[in-house]
Amino acid sequence: MPRLAVLGHPVSHSRSPAMQTAALEALGLAEEWTYVAIDVAPEAFEARVAAMVADGFFGTNVTVPHKIAAFRLADRRSAVAAAIGAANTLSFTADGIEADNTDAPGLIDSLPAPPAGERALVLGAGGSARACAWALREAGAEVEIWNRTHARAAELAAELGVAAVDADPGASPLGAGAYALIVNTTTVGLESSNEPGAAPAAGVADLKALPLDADHLEARHIVVDLVYGSSPTPLVTIARSRGATVVDGLEILVRQGAHSLRIWTGLDPPLDVMREAARNG
Repeated sequence: MPRLAVLGHPVSHSRSPAMQTAALEALGLAEEWTYVAIDVAPEAFEARVAAMVADGFFGTNVTVPHKIAAFRLADRRSAVAAAIGAANTLSFTADGIEADNTDAPGLIDSLPAPPAGERALVLGAGGSARACAWALREAGAEVEIWNRTHARAAELAAELGVAAVDADPGASPLGAGAYALIVNTTTVGLESSNEPGAAPAAGVADLKALPLDADHLEARHIVVDLVYGSSPTPLVTIARSRGATVVDGLEILVRQGAHSLRIWTGLDPPLDVMREAARNG
């Protein structure tokens, strides 16, 4: 029986098991394939992947904070993963571990319009930020990267051939007006969006960790937040209230997850089924 998983830390909030299981059922594979979530700390990641290979797993998705580690331990990497330097999808084959990155095409698929010619701000400098910045650059956007530690943003920007922005979180905000597209890849909002019964305003203070003046958001903006949970993140809540077009983390999850499932099964998964399961799971 082919077994699949998602590895992360934390991972208890992940909707991937519900989403991918629903997709496998719709594809008629549920009696043969399984998909589970596995929490693994960074220091145990490599050993856990080795154990999965030994236990006969077919592959795994990889989420925060393991995407760069997944890329490094692979025996072979797709062209996209190699260009990005991070992986969110591993396949275990007779020839070793193969790494792919479906975050990049997942982001582009989720946008309401091609980003070519638009100025885009990517918040964060981890594995997801790598994928998003690369994907937007490849799609023709003018990309800038911000991270709490500016040196990391500058290093990543230099590696990808884009720009880095230096601004203190919670002070001297950049103002959203300069950008048509804002992509949050940080974990800001993760805790508040997964706190049962939390009011939407409960985590608004989290936004002080980002260099944004949300009051400048308006209908012309597209805001993408990779964070998702049982309630909208503060960034999503405010962006919607300001009339901006919002792509939330669940839509990104669906799009990248569909690409991963296609790699493993060779079949086109049903997006509507995955979307419903992700939002209800």
